[in-house]
Amino acid sequence: MGKIKKKFKKIRIHHEGTNTLLYGAIGIALTALILWFAVPAKIVFWLFVAVFGTIYGIVLNFYRCPIRYYGGEDTEKIVVAPADGHIVVIEEVEENEYFHDKRLMVSIFMSLWNVHANWFPVDGKVKFVKHFDGNFHKAWLPKASEENEHADTMLTTPDGRDILCRQIAGAVARRIVTYAKEGEDCYIDEHLGFIKLGSRVDLFLPIDSEICVKMGQSTTGDQTVIARLK
Repeated sequence: MGKIKKKFKKIRIHHEGTNTLLYGAIGIALTALILWFAVPAKIVFWLFVAVFGTIYGIVLNFYRCPIRYYGGEDTEKIVVAPADGHIVVIEEVEENEYFHDKRLMVSIFMSLWNVHANWFPVDGKVKFVKHFDGNFHKAWLPKASEENEHADTMLTTPDGRDILCRQIAGAVARRIVTYAKEGEDCYIDEHLGFIKLGSRVDLFLPIDSEICVKMGQSTTGDQTVIARLK
């Protein structure tokens, strides 16, 4: 698509976590002050700081948002990982909701420790975005792809290949945010959305795609090449 790729990255906090982190820090600080002055046994204060300081650190880590730029080969036929995590599914499936034919499904599971920002896996155009209510099974289970709450974003590459990217809620994740808008151009390096807490992203690729990852492999969003399109 003729984009200029920059090969640097830095870490910032995702805007989805701004209010949570701000109010959480204020609440912890106020409670700690009350405990310090109101409770004679200082062990209570230190226990509170240790426990809630650790929890706050985990939440802070969860809302990390690296600014990344894909620096590899030309993106025209490349599908990059839409998320950090590891590969839990690579299989041929019969996709009957949109394609009504066989597709290669590649699934990435995101744990609590992964960055939860999602990137566009291909350059192209957003064909549509649909949200579906559902259950909250553990995200790595096969039935989670269809039964869990999820958001489907269909992307069309410049040469007309359709790629489905599915954001899936998990047993803990209860909020899916999708920034993609129907009819807009999309590019690798841009954020597709965000999923709060542990969750999963599925890619449905053309059956003749060359898969470049293997089961259990770790992925880095916007960096790891998932497949090459024929």
